[in-house]
Amino acid sequence: MATIPNHQQSSTTLLLESAQHTMREATEKLGYPEEMFELLKEPIRLTTIRIPVRMDNGRTKVFTGYRAQHNDAVGPTKGGVRFHPSVTEEEVKSLALWMSLKCGINDLPYGGGKGGIICDPRQMSFGELERLSRGYVRAISQVVGPTKDIPAPDVYTNSQIMAWMMDEYSRIREFDSPGFITGKPVVLGGSQGRETATARGVITCIEEAVRVRNKSLEDARIIIQGFGNAGSYIATFLHNKGAKVIGISDVLGALYDPDGLDIPSLSERRDSFGMVTNQFQHTITNEELMEKECDILIPAAISNQITARNADRIQAKVVVEAANGPTTAQATKILTDNDILLIPDVLASSGGVIVSYFEWVQNNQGYYWPEDEIDEKLHTKMVQSFHKVYKAATRYKTDMRTAAYIAGTRKMAEASRFRGWV
Repeated sequence: MATIPNHQQSSTTLLLESAQHTMREATEKLGYPEEMFELLKEPIRLTTIRIPVRMDNGRTKVFTGYRAQHNDAVGPTKGGVRFHPSVTEEEVKSLALWMSLKCGINDLPYGGGKGGIICDPRQMSFGELERLSRGYVRAISQVVGPTKDIPAPDVYTNSQIMAWMMDEYSRIREFDSPGFITGKPVVLGGSQGRETATARGVITCIEEAVRVRNKSLEDARIIIQGFGNAGSYIATFLHNKGAKVIGISDVLGALYDPDGLDIPSLSERRDSFGMVTNQFQHTITNEELMEKECDILIPAAISNQITARNADRIQAKVVVEAANGPTTAQATKILTDNDILLIPDVLASSGGVIVSYFEWVQNNQGYYWPEDEIDEKLHTKMVQSFHKVYKAATRYKTDMRTAAYIAGTRKMAEASRFRGWV
């Protein structure tokens, strides 16, 4: 049995090793040989690229980017592209592995992919972002495509960036390729409901979690770490359902009120990067917010937020991961031992890839569904996936994260076996 990674390591190495630790547990519980773990522990392909971009000051800056393709035994790989100064090779590997698990849990015909560029889009102009986006596509055009690898938005990327990328790919291939990328503007073949998909998936998981715990969502006290696209929508949906959101945060700090925050007002005041706490004087730290007593804690920001150092101080009854990798392997064990129901990221945050799949299907068939139909299909699939994982946790007598890996691994492992890879 692999040793649980410790928190002394770098955060991105810890992400990958934590994922690999749980992947080993899942393959062992499923009865697969060591060779299966060796195949699935890292992406089958990792492309590192250098992107020269002419900046507004006339100088050329060279950016480093990545595209990881974890496993394509089931079908083309699928996953977002993030623009962030802290993107690393290990992070992209981890995110691609998690995307494979999300696709497996939700029975999608994909493997996992992920991409990223080391940059700070907050310091770049509109024109610089367009040139960077197009340069990224030119650099990876040989290894991506509607039947190879399908990108999507992620941290600090959006529908406009997807539109530039689709246009560049269409120019290179000399035909219109809406199915090359998802998360596009609706007028370019994007799907209704894509913008809120991740948040709606999280909400469905929360509703099912409180149901299996025989609790009610109405008046439940909620803390949300992160107020970006997913976090702000989650807060709004929960507020509309009668829950009491008592804390939210962004990268600068956190707001807390045990009587409940004015979520509609905060949602209107946040900027495009999810910042809102800079408009208030009395704030607390993200760390202080996460340790406040609440019914449901939703990490919706960045990775490695609940670790062995603070897991014993988490006072929530349910933790629902809307971010990628917010809880380490050691912290998962501590939370589970403390009878805190943890809904892992590969389940809770999979609404985005589900609706991305719907978008790809609509692009391929040239017929588009209305938003209410998209939301209904998403809800149905998320409920099915939640109970698939919950039943696996009961059957294998394990925590929800390992159960999610079991549910997510089975399909790609079987596809790899039938292909004769293992």
